[in-house]
Amino acid sequence: MTLIFTLAALAVPLPRIGAEFRLDRADLILLSAAYGLTFAGLLLLGGRLADRLGGRRALTAGLLVFGAASALAPLAPGYEALLAARFGQGVGAALVAPAAMAVLRTLFPEPAAYGRAMATWGGLSVLGATAGNLLSGVIAAVASWRGTFAVPVAVALAALLLAPRLLPATPPGTSRALDLPGALLATAGITLASYGLVLTDAHPWGSAPVLAPLLTGVALLVAFAAVERRTADPLLPPDFLRDGRRVLGLAAIGLTAAGTATVFVLLSLALQEQRGWSAPLTSAAFVPFAIALLGAGRLAGPLIGRYGPGRVTGAGLGTAAAGLALLAATGFDASVPYAYGLLPGLLLLPVGGALSFAGAAVLATADVPAHRAGLAGGVLNTAMELGPTVLFAALLTLGGDAVSLAAAAVAFTALAATTIRTP
Repeated sequence: MTLIFTLAALAVPLPRIGAEFRLDRADLILLSAAYGLTFAGLLLLGGRLADRLGGRRALTAGLLVFGAASALAPLAPGYEALLAARFGQGVGAALVAPAAMAVLRTLFPEPAAYGRAMATWGGLSVLGATAGNLLSGVIAAVASWRGTFAVPVAVALAALLLAPRLLPATPPGTSRALDLPGALLATAGITLASYGLVLTDAHPWGSAPVLAPLLTGVALLVAFAAVERRTADPLLPPDFLRDGRRVLGLAAIGLTAAGTATVFVLLSLALQEQRGWSAPLTSAAFVPFAIALLGAGRLAGPLIGRYGPGRVTGAGLGTAAAGLALLAATGFDASVPYAYGLLPGLLLLPVGGALSFAGAAVLATADVPAHRAGLAGGVLNTAMELGPTVLFAALLTLGGDAVSLAAAAVAFTALAATTIRTP
């Protein structure tokens, strides 16, 4: 939850950071994306390291890096130092996220118990993004944008102190090698391709700043796929993605993360720029979102146990699609009151998102053996990070904000129709 909180925490106070450091739009885009770039790029390697080193050991190492970078960020005297700290946070998070899932696999060895744990994890992921948007505006208004980093620092410190006492020691894995060529190709490919997509917000798709990193990243990912087929112990075994349920789960995670992130970004900007709302008032607009999310998250586990993860995921995607459609229809019309124009969509979207994330997390990790728990965590979190990067860039090219959300609603509906038939 804290890792996703950190990803979203700069969304609302970003204009203040730009004013303080006199940044242009391209600098702000890179600052906002820096954490996610290294997070997404290193997750596959982080997953394999978690399996190789053992969950608790990898978790401790990741927390040290994440906590140190989070502590340096509020001390940054300028843009470059803050950017480096955000990159460092992503490096630590890329090891923490899959390691935490490997520890979960040890804590809940029974498939049913592990499924319930993953359903809870799915709901907490959406809650982390929501909390980042809610608290960042409040903290920035009361103190400074630098105060938003207090949360990850405190959580990292507490986790480092409690992990040796509360978490079981996990033995190292038996991997023969680390597949460094695959790790380098995957990291560079994902990072460059994601960076190229991020730049589409400031440059045309056909421009050199977009095409150069995007095409290079795609070429590296093609090379990564070729290398993995010939490696004895690959970073991402090809058979891992042959399970149709897992692919559907990963697709649902990526799409749900993308839809939620798109709504947060577009509505945060619209409320401040079109309606003239302050940062705290903008954060307050998402309070009903958080309440609905908490309520749906509590229901997700029992519903999955009764109806199965596929049906719950499909129902969640369909409900989220209705919320997106409502926000597309009335959410960007400043003349429509909040209670009629925004609130209905901001209630339906989190209910659907919580159900979708919880069910999809179970689908994506079903039947994963213990020695691949870190790999599963890396792949799952990669889908969650790449979804917003890829789809957000694609949606923005379609036209206005309302058109983007309408297109997202169509995509949610299509995937819901496929997933709801999965047991």
